[in-house]
Amino acid sequence: MSRPRAADLVLGTVQLGMPYGIANRVGKPSREEAVRLVTRAAAAGISQIDTARAYGDSEECVGEAVAANPSIHVITKLSPLAELAADASRDEVRDYVDMSIEASLRALHRSRIDCLLLHRASHLHAYGGAIWERLIELCRSGTIGTLGVSAQSPREALAALDSSEVGHIQLPFNLLDWRWRADQMAARVAARPHVTIHARSVFLQGLLAVNDSSLWPRVPGVDASAVALRVHVLAGKFGRISAADLCLAYVRAQSWIDGIVVGMETEEQLDDNLRLFARAPLSHAERAAIGALIPRLPEQLLDPSRWQRCAA
Repeated sequence: MSRPRAADLVLGTVQLGMPYGIANRVGKPSREEAVRLVTRAAAAGISQIDTARAYGDSEECVGEAVAANPSIHVITKLSPLAELAADASRDEVRDYVDMSIEASLRALHRSRIDCLLLHRASHLHAYGGAIWERLIELCRSGTIGTLGVSAQSPREALAALDSSEVGHIQLPFNLLDWRWRADQMAARVAARPHVTIHARSVFLQGLLAVNDSSLWPRVPGVDASAVALRVHVLAGKFGRISAADLCLAYVRAQSWIDGIVVGMETEEQLDDNLRLFARAPLSHAERAAIGALIPRLPEQLLDPSRWQRCAA
């Protein structure tokens, strides 16, 4: 899609369905609190909400909150389909896809899914393409509006960009993550202007927004205290009011990113994020300067799925 302005705030709701995030000290809110948060976010002007079949009862919370507000654009993700056997037949695969879609529609109180992402990028080609084939059929029938992929790495995102049916890609990106610069994502996305790009993990599960190195995973070659201090020093150097402000301003300065998925579990966090998004993003020169000042860190730190394996 065209990108005339800084990325929008997208409400992330994984924390509303399950305890999530290494820096999450609040835990999962009650159903009442979760519904109130989503309702307030919509009233404040947030028009896009991200959820998933695998996020506990997140879809149910979102559905209850926006049932009477069809203008809210809901992005959800297909079940990871973990129950499917490796040798499942084409018909079994299609049945499991249909069950996931039907469950999402019921939970969201909708007759159509605005945007459906693969939760596993490997499902783009798994089972001889049967998963993706069925989703294309559902898209053509009007059950799904836009199809996309939730990518974990530049390799997965670039592969998704090669598919003409992909209209939306969600990927992890933050100011520490040098991998996307190395793979020249901006140029590749420019060649597919009608694909929407949303970034998640802008705070790296909250680590970059809090000055507490004790929360960081123990990754060989990473001095957590030094990295956390570097981020906070850079926030002051570039006139930002906090490390969170710097992180958001950096990602919002990327011309190829349309939206930033920020997970929240309290109304206080919602208010804080709304205030930060009201501030200007970094300039092109500031963004480039920060990129040059951030050390090249091990990929194990940039991928939360590998934190446990790297812990000492």
